[in-house]
Amino acid sequence: MRTPTRRTALGAGIALAGGGLLAACSGSGSGSDHSGHGGPAARDYVSPDGKEVAAAESAREPGAVRKVRLTATPSTLDLGGRTVRSWSYGEALPGKEIRVTAGDTLEATLANHLPQSTSVHWHGLALRNDMDGTPGLSQAPVKAGASFTYRFATAHPGTYWLHPHSGVQQDRGLYAPLIVEDPKEPLRYDKEWVVVLDDWVDGVDGSTPDAVLAELRKGMAGMDHDGMDHGGMDMEHEGMDMGLGRSGGAGRVTTASWTAARKGPGPSGPPRMMMGATSDLLGGDAGDVAYPYYLVNGRTADDPQTFRAEPGDRVRIRFINAGGDTAFRVALGGHRMTVTHTDGFPVTHTGTDALLLGMGERYDVLVTVKDGVFPLTALAEGKKRTARALLRSGGGAAPKASARPKELDGKLLRADQLTADASVRLKGGKPDRTIELRLTGSMEKYDWAINGERYDPARRHPVRAGERVRLSFVNNTTMWHPMHLHGHTFSLGSSGPRKDTAIVLPGRTVHADFDADNPGLWMLHCHNVYHSESGMMTVLGYLK
Repeated sequence: MRTPTRRTALGAGIALAGGGLLAACSGSGSGSDHSGHGGPAARDYVSPDGKEVAAAESAREPGAVRKVRLTATPSTLDLGGRTVRSWSYGEALPGKEIRVTAGDTLEATLANHLPQSTSVHWHGLALRNDMDGTPGLSQAPVKAGASFTYRFATAHPGTYWLHPHSGVQQDRGLYAPLIVEDPKEPLRYDKEWVVVLDDWVDGVDGSTPDAVLAELRKGMAGMDHDGMDHGGMDMEHEGMDMGLGRSGGAGRVTTASWTAARKGPGPSGPPRMMMGATSDLLGGDAGDVAYPYYLVNGRTADDPQTFRAEPGDRVRIRFINAGGDTAFRVALGGHRMTVTHTDGFPVTHTGTDALLLGMGERYDVLVTVKDGVFPLTALAEGKKRTARALLRSGGGAAPKASARPKELDGKLLRADQLTADASVRLKGGKPDRTIELRLTGSMEKYDWAINGERYDPARRHPVRAGERVRLSFVNNTTMWHPMHLHGHTFSLGSSGPRKDTAIVLPGRTVHADFDADNPGLWMLHCHNVYHSESGMMTVLGYLK
């Protein structure tokens, strides 16, 4: 098959991104986009490979080139006692870690050996727009059998990761850590561990993420509720009402019907829709999907990875939530953690027992190791299942897989309780433009959207370079949403942490401010892969 060059593939992507007239109202105080009201046309927006993008990349002063190769391929993966067929990078789960130094130019060639088109999104990086990896917006899809080379400067040190932005491919095994080291690293530690959290369904009893999405898209109103997973709740009470946290209600379920429904998989695997998964930390409803496994670094809790250290060692742990539909509450038994970074950017050091990570979020912590064997536990929040690894610094038996460290119920730190380190704090100033993003939809119809409109790449919220922009996420739904902005980081409050992904609880509003300093067309979406693929995505577009 002919392999397109970067330029021909990009040109097709620009045609997709720029086609049609774009409507927006762009008054000085609002970024709202109202299709059909005579707003900017496609030619008024900076294109992903425009001169403005090239100028911003030049300002990053690209350094030494680090070349890597990513091969996306069907794979047989060992989850630890369970073998599944899935897709992955280089037949490994997670994919092999990529590590560069801030200022380096990363040149990553993706070879697509999958049966369908794909892409790579470099989650959290402020990189050039045409390398962002969003098909139909910043590039054309990388077709089956083709390849594409991503090349960009890595400006900011931190903990990042990579994954596709094509359908629900992210909920397979297509993800890997990306660590950008600080050449002037201020932290001192003896060891460093990267811990990737995931929820897993692909290849289990015939399930695929595409089949899960198809099931969810039927909506709760049209479902046979006897076949649904109910979040591990006590099923001994006949006729238990399982309508918790759903806008559409859920009917009733009995032990007999539950047992009958779970006897074997259907043509697309057993039902995976989840009901009754609730969490006060998440404002009620915890998630849509009942995953059969939860993983730490690709391993189940029954066959965990073991990290080794000496008593007294100071260890840096980089946590990444690569899950599709699950928030994880994380704790290291017998230890307190000191949070040093979130989403790659430093914060004032703060102690905690536990952390809550929404999909796409990252946290770096420091831990001083004690003597013994300890569980590093990731509770699937609201779903009553756990993933884990082990820390071994001495003799003794490993705790059982069911062990739940008391730290999980101890002090838990939220992102809005953190303060940005002074070196990365946004300068003071009022926003030049406020964009209200109402998060809408329900489980009943599975019609997730932003401002009541499902994703359309031709619909953009206009911004101008140099503006201070405020994103106001207004959650009008009964579910929580981890909202992610491509190509930028925002500040939660005047001195809050710098982040690219933030949890927005039901009925709450979160204000996120950023400086418009990276021109192009940028995706903004919920990082629940099933919500985003159902329509909870939109675009921020820089005006020329």
